[in-house]
Amino acid sequence: MFTTRPTLQGTFGMASSTHWLASQTAMAVLEDGGNAFDAAVAAGFVLQVVEPHLNGPAGEVPAIVAPAGGPVRVLCGQGPAPAAATIEHYTSLGLDVVPGTGPLAAAVPGAFDAWMLMLRDLGTRSPAQVLRYAIGYAEHGHPALDRVGVAVERVRELFENEWTSSAEVYLPGGRAPAGGDLLRNPALAATWRRLVAESEAAGGDREARIEAARRVWREGFVAEAVDAHAARPAMDSSGERHASTLTGEDMARYSASFEEPVRYDWRGWTVCKPGPWSQGPVLLQQLALLDPGLAAEDLGTPDHVHALVEGGKLAMADREAWYGDAAEVPLTDLLSPGYNAERRRLIGPDASHELRPGSPGGRSPVIGRHAAGAAGTLPGWTPPDPVAGAGEPTVGRDGEVRGDTCHVDVVDRWGNMVSATPSGGWLQSSPVVAGLGFPLGTRLQMTWLEPGLPSSLTPGRRPRTTLSPSLALRDGRPVMAFGTPGGDQQDQWQTHFFLSVALRERVRGSLDLQGAMDEPNWHQDSFPSSFYPRRMDPGSVTVEERAGVETVAALRARGHRVTVAGAWTEGRLCAVARDPETGVLSAAANPRGMQGYAVGR
Repeated sequence: MFTTRPTLQGTFGMASSTHWLASQTAMAVLEDGGNAFDAAVAAGFVLQVVEPHLNGPAGEVPAIVAPAGGPVRVLCGQGPAPAAATIEHYTSLGLDVVPGTGPLAAAVPGAFDAWMLMLRDLGTRSPAQVLRYAIGYAEHGHPALDRVGVAVERVRELFENEWTSSAEVYLPGGRAPAGGDLLRNPALAATWRRLVAESEAAGGDREARIEAARRVWREGFVAEAVDAHAARPAMDSSGERHASTLTGEDMARYSASFEEPVRYDWRGWTVCKPGPWSQGPVLLQQLALLDPGLAAEDLGTPDHVHALVEGGKLAMADREAWYGDAAEVPLTDLLSPGYNAERRRLIGPDASHELRPGSPGGRSPVIGRHAAGAAGTLPGWTPPDPVAGAGEPTVGRDGEVRGDTCHVDVVDRWGNMVSATPSGGWLQSSPVVAGLGFPLGTRLQMTWLEPGLPSSLTPGRRPRTTLSPSLALRDGRPVMAFGTPGGDQQDQWQTHFFLSVALRERVRGSLDLQGAMDEPNWHQDSFPSSFYPRRMDPGSVTVEERAGVETVAALRARGHRVTVAGAWTEGRLCAVARDPETGVLSAAANPRGMQGYAVGR
């Protein structure tokens, strides 16, 4: 089949990410003798510099790692709610949802510690070696993406009048960066240089220097600056100025961690995902809901799109009712054959416009008042008017920028494989910490200010993130790492991609990664959004126009509210793969967005 790009093949190493500079950075590390984990860490820090509207140092990163010959594990770099982040505190401020922007929405930053933990336990390089690429781009500049300037222009008034520390970084001389302008962040470069210098001064071996870097971040000058910054009120999407609940003590207590992935077996494949503190099991539930007779020729047909859309609605309804870090999640029942056979019978010939969570193991689902209202199931409840600051990443009250996040996959010649989805700490969602060059994250907006829900705001518990990297095995051996930006859409687009790879024939002996990415894509929004102001669009489906007029007409005839989007608008997938029999590596990157690239040899 025709593809926009070839699926790359080689035997030395492969990297795919949402920005070409991050992909090439990963490849440079591999060429220098580093392994896939060293490469992913270096690329992750570069992404913070070149895609600052999509991720930053104070954000978060979940990853799935598969060391050669070792167990698959999930690296959790999602920080929890601060100790003072109680529902009572937020509601006492007159809030019914957590703001989508500003310091009050900050969870404990998780990305830096997670990258350092990956480097310590799985890598071979020092902090200085992996950070030098990001330092170079921050200090000397990189050609700015058009979207960075667009994001800054949308919040110009907010930056100039309220978030002046952000204006100093992103409006130098009063001018937003135009596409191709050299964009510098000397404050961020100085932060990394100082952190590296202090970790090197601590002496000791590589692991000792990594631990010193973690201490500098959690207890040293970085934590001190964050503590002072968080205490200062700043304007947020509520229209008021609020201080953060985050403190230096919260940062000192936090440590990233490894845990077991959630697994699901499907036709000889085993798909691994982060746990239900993320939305990762949504992909697995969608697989469990599939018609057992699904074949390659069904892919992309109106019947297939309808079935996947309706199955996705059921899985996302279960996400709302059951997923979170504030309660036990009945995953075994949610993924059981009996439960999914029962749920599959709910997929009828017509589109559902309802939020229909299930009852795994006979339990009764609980939907919070705001989510139920967004779903239209509470009489007398009126959704709020549209508010600037909706979507991922959220922005200030002066404008809205619909965006997504970042992703990087790497596989090396030894068979190490990693999939990571860094996000949060977006330049347009919170003011820059003066002197550090980066803002705090806003992930607490994904919690509910209502007690008793799995995703209720709870001190010390993780907000339920949308970030959802994936790794797939065949016969117990890792063969593919993949993922995409896109907030709530991540596990919809990844499901479509995985099915296209798994069901279609190989090309030149390798999985057809690029062909699967290039297929027309779609998503639905019939569930409460994870992002402020937490709205829902019952019955909606957004379809790329390449899906064809017949498919669009067939979906509308079934009752779907179809929006036809541009030909190349749905998803920004990345993927790498390895054939365990031959050792041949492959990679691909999505052409959508015109900035993701795969490299390798």
